[in-house]
Formats: sequence, structure tokens, C-alpha cells
Amino acid sequence: MDTVFCKSGHAYNPEEHSTCPFCGVAVDLGDTRPYAPGGTLAPPAAAPSPGATRAENATPRRRPPADGETVHVWQKRLGGIDPVVGWLVCVEGPDRGRDYRIHTERNYIGRAATQDIAITGDPGISREGHAVLSFNPRRQSFRLGPGDSRGMVYLNDEEVMTPTELHAYDRIELGETRLLFVPFCGERFVWPTEPA
Repeated sequence: MDTVFCKSGHAYNPEEHSTCPFCGVAVDLGDTRPYAPGGTLAPPAAAPSPGATRAENATPRRRPPADGETVHVWQKRLGGIDPVVGWLVCVEGPDRGRDYRIHTERNYIGRAATQDIAITGDPGISREGHAVLSFNPRRQSFRLGPGDSRGMVYLNDEEVMTPTELHAYDRIELGETRLLFVPFCGERFVWPTEPA
């Protein structure tokens, strides 16, 4: 599939992310500009057709899985959508003010765009696997663990050496970035566990 660009010009793969993983903004899929020679963005594509229905201009769901491809249970139960279960909000660091969606099961945190939670502006964060934030849908609980990288992970100013339970508004530190944890799922809301 072609690369998609958000309104800020960030490139990402819509098969992996429902919105821009860099700025979290909704994406206009009519803006699928390729790179022009020299690495600059080509002029914006034409706007979606004003006469088209909302469904024709809507962001598509993830593509159907190929034979043999792994699809986790909640994505399958929700028609291809990997449901959001919480957020990380950057309160200090190069990406201050941005939010990052947390999805079910394991979320790998790193600087590379291929990570589940891509914090791209902080060179102190490892490209891949700096930390792992998991959501256990059976227990409705969140945990933060160290990744496979050399970089340290701190939770409320304490070093994280083993997976540690997260609570609302806990402070997470990676590199020069400080994040606040905001849960969505828990006591007040739970995604369905039965097939739709």
C-alpha cells in the first residue's frame, strides 16, 4: 500500500496505524503525496470529492489478514480495529504535547516509526524496543517493562527492571522524554470479550 501523509507532512503506513503515529491527528487519505526528486514532498493531492458519500471519503479499516497471518483476538472481534485502551501524553521533552495510543496486548516503545509507540523526536530513546507497555485484557491491567535496549526506563522516578503495574497518571521517563499514563480501559469501561 502507498505511504500516507498527515496534514503535518508525516509519512506513515495506514496498514499499521489508523492515524499519524507522529502527531496523532486524523488523516485525510486524499493527501497521499509521494516524495518528489530531491526528497521533498510532491504538491498536495486533490481534496476528496465533495459529492462523495462520507463512507467513500472515510479512513479505511485495516486490510484483511493474509492466510496464516496472526491477528489478535480484540482486533478480530472489533471488525479489524485494534482498540485503544489508554494513552501516553508527553509532558516534557522534544515531543511535548503529543499523545500516543496504547492498544491491547504488547506495545513496543522506541524512536523508529515501526514501533507501536513511536517517540521520534528524542534521540535518547532507542530506535526499537526501549520499553514495553502491555495491557492484559483478561485482568484489565497495564504493565511497563524494560525493553531489549541499553536505555533505562523509569516509573515515578524509580528504575524499571521487571514488568511493573501501571496506575492512572504514573510518570514514565525514557531518554529526555517524560510521559503521563492515562488509562481508558479499567473499572469504568471494558471492550467486549465476546465476538460481535
